[in-house]
Amino acid sequence: MGRIYEPDAMIELMFGRYDLAIKTDGKGRAKLLFPGSKDQHTGKIKGARFAIRLIENENAEVLKDHWENKGKATAQL
Repeated sequence: MGRIYEPDAMIELMFGRYDLAIKTDGKGRAKLLFPGSKDQHTGKIKGARFAIRLIENENAEVLKDHWENKGKATAQL
């Protein structure tokens, strides 16, 4: 999750047996993660929602990051 993606986008990936949806911020960093299974009829990913908490210094360098489980969720792609 440390790589840079397209800014302000919702990206769909596959990791092992999980479908992933990643919501990015304006700098292309992941800010929301939805791991789960994709419903073939609706295209939604049903599973959990994780949000990242970033701590930056004055130069916008990331000092700490922490993923928090926010509970069950559904992501619309």
